[in-house]
Amino acid sequence: QVQLVESGGGLVQAGGSLRLSCAASGSIFSINAMGWHRQAPGKQRELVAVISSGGRTNYADSVKGRFTISRANAKNTVYLQMNSLKPEDTAVYYCAAGDYDSAHMRYWGKGTLVTVSS
Repeated sequence: QVQLVESGGGLVQAGGSLRLSCAASGSIFSINAMGWHRQAPGKQRELVAVISSGGRTNYADSVKGRFTISRANAKNTVYLQMNSLKPEDTAVYYCAAGDYDSAHMRYWGKGTLVTVSS
């Protein structure tokens, strides 16, 4: 099992920035990717960004150029730097871990709310 704990959500004005963090613990050897998904009210959960243990990344088109995912392998922690936030970025952001190539995420955090006011 892998446990994921998110932090860093909150309320920000449009155009502002936030950084989310996710710390993983447990059977880290069983995963090779960590990332972020989000779910807005009334919408399906969607991929935001994912990073492999080797540093490969994949982003949703809607966040490219604004969000940056990174990881500190020694700390088993992944970060999501969110800049130029828009009201449509408002959602619960979930940290996830699993396999990069199949995009199958086996483990999920409880989520952290990001609210962007206009």
